[in-house]
Amino acid sequence: MSALDDLMANAVGDAITIANEFTEVTLHRVDTRNGSRLLITSPKSGQWISLDALELEALTWQNAYTLAAMVGNMHQPLLLDDSDLP
Repeated sequence: MSALDDLMANAVGDAITIANEFTEVTLHRVDTRNGSRLLITSPKSGQWISLDALELEALTWQNAYTLAAMVGNMHQPLLLDDSDLP
């Protein structure tokens, strides 16, 4: 069973789908040992992420330029993981 399957097994309530002409994402609240998280999946790309409350709040600290940089760097992280550093 994958990590995504584990999270989906603990989904609470109905999913919410948000879409436009470019993409579609599905949101699920999932309960974990460490509290609730928001699971965001992209059916088209197969990518997903789960965020806790602090990580979601951190999105509110960003400005339009940060979010534009994320969108402009599609399907890639904005910053490298520690494992990619020398």
